Amino acid sequence: MKILVINGPNINMLGIREPEIYGKGTYAQLTEEISKKADELGVTVEFFQSNHEGDIVDKIQQAYGNFDGIIINPAAYTHTSIAIPDAIKAVGLPTVEVHISDPDIREDFRKISYVRPVCKATVKGKGFAGYTEALRILKER
Repeated sequence: MKILVINGPNINMLGIREPEIYGKGTYAQLTEEISKKADELGVTVEFFQSNHEGDIVDKIQQAYGNFDGIIINPAAYTHTSIAIPDAIKAVGLPTVEVHISDPDIREDFRKISYVRPVCKATVKGKGFAGYTEALRILKER
């Protein structure tokens, strides 16, 4: 099983950006944690992070025929992008939405997710462990 892990804007700033919300772990530590869990589950993972919506859409489209599922943290694009969920629908791959914090208990605008309706599951507010939970969800499907 091959899973694409996509992270959106500012996830590359983990450890620096609002550590009281996102924790002190870095993006490198996040990918290392996911890779270890993937190895335990016998899953191959590839990582992609971008601050640009079109690049994320391109990567989702490139996943078609190359991956068995997607884990996505669209970050701020969760609340603004129509193109990202449209791309997820287009490729038809099982997708799990992940958020390090719980957007539903933050500012009102963060409670809207355009991505959630096209995903098989959403994991939120569990820090880095949310990504490993997403791996398990996709592995079980």
